[in-house]
Amino acid sequence: MELEVYKIDGKPSGEKVKLPKEIFGIEPNKHAMYLSVVAEMANRRQGTAKAKNRSEVRGGGRKPWRQKGRGTARSGSTRSPVWVGGGRVFGPMPRSYHKAIPKKISRLARKSALTQRAKEDKIRLVEDFSFETPKTRKISDILGKLELLTSKTLLLVTENDQNLWLSGRNLPSFSVKEATCFSTADVLNAEVLLIQKSALSKISEVLKK
Repeated sequence: MELEVYKIDGKPSGEKVKLPKEIFGIEPNKHAMYLSVVAEMANRRQGTAKAKNRSEVRGGGRKPWRQKGRGTARSGSTRSPVWVGGGRVFGPMPRSYHKAIPKKISRLARKSALTQRAKEDKIRLVEDFSFETPKTRKISDILGKLELLTSKTLLLVTENDQNLWLSGRNLPSFSVKEATCFSTADVLNAEVLLIQKSALSKISEVLKK
């Protein structure tokens, strides 16, 4: 598959680049993508939810009333789970939700996601660009000229560009990732994948291993 490389003014540059078939032309593996996305979503969880059980709730040291003679149910503590203000039974406790998947599965998932977007014609190539100072208006103008301002767009760049990231972070439907660090969820969450020309070699370098 060959794609036109666009200038930042939205016009075709006249140059066409062939996408690597082993990355953008494989048979998508849906299960690998599923495993990758589930693992990423799980690894984002903090796992800090905590509820107190009956031994941790303050108070309740005295027996509320005598065992017999009142005509009511026996009770040993006001912090029993059946009481208002009591402890919680089987409440959440701090834990790790970390999930690990093999590197081969992770690479296969990312290649499958890229192939999926290529088949849907949702990949655009753009010439390399950067900013000397952060300016949201600049990135907004570029997206507007490329007709991507209203689409959820993921821009893949060759290396970490702080000014470019700062320029785009206030746009709700735009995100920037390094070509070596993007995930399957990043690709699938974007409607359009915008790739800088030089970032293609980085993607190939990472996913051909």
